[in-house]
Amino acid sequence: MAAWTGAARQAVNLARLSSPKTASTAQAASLIHRRGLAGGGDHHGPPKVNFWQDPLSPSKWKEEHFVIVSLTGWGLLFYGGYKFFTKGKNGKKEEKVGEPSH
Repeated sequence: MAAWTGAARQAVNLARLSSPKTASTAQAASLIHRRGLAGGGDHHGPPKVNFWQDPLSPSKWKEEHFVIVSLTGWGLLFYGGYKFFTKGKNGKKEEKVGEPSH
């Protein structure tokens, strides 16, 4: 029984490969234009604008601009906090006046 099933499957696969429809189907499929992910984004709702055109409305900004402005803001916040808490020390050692150094 298993040999019969295997032979039947082999015959069906051989028939699919040697079918004249396969070449015309492949040729027709190659002519169909597929856009893939080039759809242009979501067109629902109001159009998105550059952040410098409407700086007080982040909900209207383009996604890329929102990410750039957000990351820049966080970077400035961390850098400002670092400078504030280290008080701008540049690794200089202060020596007290009047104490002899040994």
